[in-house]
Amino acid sequence: MLLRIDPTRDEPVYAQLAASIRADIAAGRVVAGERLPSAKDVAGSLDVNLHTVLHAYQVLRDEGLISMRPGRGAVVAERGAAVAILLPRIARLAAQADELGIDRETLASLVRDAGTEDIRKGTSE
Repeated sequence: MLLRIDPTRDEPVYAQLAASIRADIAAGRVVAGERLPSAKDVAGSLDVNLHTVLHAYQVLRDEGLISMRPGRGAVVAERGAAVAILLPRIARLAAQADELGIDRETLASLVRDAGTEDIRKGTSE
């Protein structure tokens, strides 16, 4: 896994790290059960603060892409690849909902009910 950051970009370094790992998971370069490099190793190799790397790992944990356990480190979650593939699609859907004036609560409800018969009937007409 090759982590890349560009300190000249406006995007925070932690977000760049998270995006790099997310892309590797989505592309299958890092697979479920695989351990990520320790935050200390990443910080040292990229010459960034340890807390910056930990922040990136926490973002990925909150997204369900990795799990973090004391003594075991950060490990790609079983459903990590599927989540990584869906995240950009969800972001586009959320942006479209914003453009249409649909609030997040309504959008979440629509997504939750998307598999129900009533919703499918409404989209096929």
